[in-house]
Amino acid sequence: MIPRTALAFDGSTVDGSAYREVTRLADQAPGWLDGAVSTWSTYGLAVFAVLMVAAWWRARRASPTAAVAALSVPVVVVAAYALNDVVKVLVREDRPCRRLHVATLESCPAPGDWSFPSNHAAIAAAAAVALLFVSRRLGVVAVVAACAMAASRVWVGAHYPHDAAAGLLVGAVVGALLMCVVRRWPTALARRLTATRLRVLLVA
Repeated sequence: MIPRTALAFDGSTVDGSAYREVTRLADQAPGWLDGAVSTWSTYGLAVFAVLMVAAWWRARRASPTAAVAALSVPVVVVAAYALNDVVKVLVREDRPCRRLHVATLESCPAPGDWSFPSNHAAIAAAAAVALLFVSRRLGVVAVVAACAMAASRVWVGAHYPHDAAAGLLVGAVVGALLMCVVRRWPTALARRLTATRLRVLLVA
């Protein structure tokens, strides 16, 4: 039995039964499916980095104002990750693998690596929502990818469903709020930055 962490919240009281059902399905799924989901869960965030670079490249060719918005996306993602990590420390929810006796695809993280909310889901959602402000097409692709990332974290056993949902919410809210702030002064920001060495990032 894996020891529980002292003074940690037991998230299994929220949706432990749903988590058990998902991990049961994962245990019975074909190996190729589990392998694909595990790979996405581990390396899928790189796709969002590629989408951010693509959005910046396209925006840079459009206008300095559009480029400023595109360059704001990774900043928004970092902010969402930081806030999500603060929530993790405040809630201190044990990983489900430390509370429930189930077989999981992903090895159980060390004690103190809290579960709520999911960092992967928060990062993915922040990137997706922020990208919607830059490119509707890339943003829609990112939204689908973000939902897939959140689901994969439950499938591999790393998080409860409510962890993934909360991570999506945190990322989406931070992404929307910060991009709305950027949108209020795009011309002023573009004018200031084009007068610096960062001009090369804003003008094709």
